[in-house]
Amino acid sequence: MAHPIMFDDADPLLARIRAVALAFPDAAEKISHGHPAFYTTKVFAYYGGSIKIDDEYVAHPHSLIVLTEPGEREALLDNPDAYVPAYLGPSGWVGIDLTPRTDWAEIAELLDASYRLTAGKRRIATLDAGR
Repeated sequence: MAHPIMFDDADPLLARIRAVALAFPDAAEKISHGHPAFYTTKVFAYYGGSIKIDDEYVAHPHSLIVLTEPGEREALLDNPDAYVPAYLGPSGWVGIDLTPRTDWAEIAELLDASYRLTAGKRRIATLDAGR
């Protein structure tokens, strides 16, 4: 059974995430479990997530989920907009709710770091050569 689509393709926050995520070498987008997922060989970011509270899933539809280094993860979770996403959280992923106070330079840095953790040496070299 396919998952229902859980995002609005015209969402301006998603458009901002797409602009950054799809600029990485070989990056593409697919739908995974009803949410946009950005990937090369492996997924490096998701748009939208959820957490489980008292056996109920609570949606975070306007959020970015990224893979982080362990030390970075703890620092990010001090941010009131951060959360540990359902399913992915135990593997080191962190969700950040996108709000009017979102620091978009930080979002770009988080996407870059997550990309680097998943993309492989050749793609990282291509990324660094383009800077």
